[in-house]
Amino acid sequence: MTVDLSFPQSVHVVGIGGAGMSTLATVLSATGHHVSGSDLKASPVTDRLAADGIGVEIGHRRENIRGAGGRLPDIVTRSSAVGDSNLEVAAARDAGIPVFSRAEVLAAVCRLRRTLAIAGTHGKTTTTSMLGLILREAGLDPSFLVGGEVNEIGSGALWGEGPWLVVEADESDGTFLSLAPEAAVVTSTDVDHLSYYGTEETFRASFAEFLESVAGFRLVFADEEWGRSYAAGRQGVLTYGCSEGADLRVVEAALGRSAVEFTILESSGGRARLRLPQPGLHNALNATCAAACARELGVPIQTSARILESFGGVSRRYEFRGAARGVTFIDDYAHLPGEVERVLQTARAGEWDRVVCVFQPHRFSRISHLHRDFANSFKDADFVVITDIYGAGEKPLPGVSGKLVLDALLGAEPRKRAGWFPHRRDLIEHLRRELSPGDVCLTLNAGDLTTLPDELMARLER
Repeated sequence: MTVDLSFPQSVHVVGIGGAGMSTLATVLSATGHHVSGSDLKASPVTDRLAADGIGVEIGHRRENIRGAGGRLPDIVTRSSAVGDSNLEVAAARDAGIPVFSRAEVLAAVCRLRRTLAIAGTHGKTTTTSMLGLILREAGLDPSFLVGGEVNEIGSGALWGEGPWLVVEADESDGTFLSLAPEAAVVTSTDVDHLSYYGTEETFRASFAEFLESVAGFRLVFADEEWGRSYAAGRQGVLTYGCSEGADLRVVEAALGRSAVEFTILESSGGRARLRLPQPGLHNALNATCAAACARELGVPIQTSARILESFGGVSRRYEFRGAARGVTFIDDYAHLPGEVERVLQTARAGEWDRVVCVFQPHRFSRISHLHRDFANSFKDADFVVITDIYGAGEKPLPGVSGKLVLDALLGAEPRKRAGWFPHRRDLIEHLRRELSPGDVCLTLNAGDLTTLPDELMARLER
């Protein structure tokens, strides 16, 4: 069965508090469907959904699928973290209600609009957010779904009246191949998700398959070997990056503590200078990617540059969390080797006295495959603290812990000041003694380490 969202239906969302499911629920509600949902715990996201009129139950129970008035939903959708044994999934199947994955419902949403999908191992959330802002401010009234909270809007989803839908395409389990967009972007192909794909070749081949299904424009990253190779062998593929020959290039970049200033240079000779209020060369590249997409939809790069000078960023992407006793705290979602390296390069350009990095490895399966790839990720940190792994629902694997990352780091840099702290209490006490005025402390993680800056600031102030 396929999902048809061309007429109003009742949809129940299991795992509605997650980033991907909450944005999907928001769009479904905005397009006229009756939406209910449940999640294991309350959060600001579930509170916002409830305030928007979406019925949200906390905890999973069989009776939740009946929603207000006791009516069974027409369809049920679930996050990838929700298995067949879930009480609500089982209740729906017992009642003969079709249960769909998020990807299947998202593909149905994409069929309602002309879709531009942005994929890639990293950079896609920020790039999608930037493009959504450009198109909105340029008067195109877009719709978009993003995997993070867009600061200007306070949500990761918006449904407009314009013809275009901009969507972040998740490659983690191959389901992005079902979207069939009209136009598409691949921001990077740094290897990840090998527990699903098996090999690097299969992983990267999925991006080629994703792009080959597109009838409109395709955009790839020219600074990456895979992107250059893909563009070189095909007609009509656009490129962006710092490399010579890219269709849109980042040149004359000046990196600062809280911003990056640079020029976007078109291969035709056009140019636009902008000051982006987020630091880092990687953000300049994200902005150039967004401007390239907007140009293909009719927005000149000069207009995109002007709009992006007020871009407020995305939650948990180099997010300044505060300061205490002269120590500045920044939280970032970086959890892959290349992401960690780029964030620490950004911090080093800020000219702090010391860059202190607290890194929480993410998923046992990922660390078992990629721990050696972290060997050179921490070059720009003066002091590195590795925690134990945030499992994200995975069961532990024998011999796989955060110490594997530490061993890889010290194998490449034996004299680096670094340590492994598997227990949170020991971690906090050590950092309380270690941090000093002039330091920047970065918490890099896709798990629960994001609460650490508040805990440390409270300790330091006491």
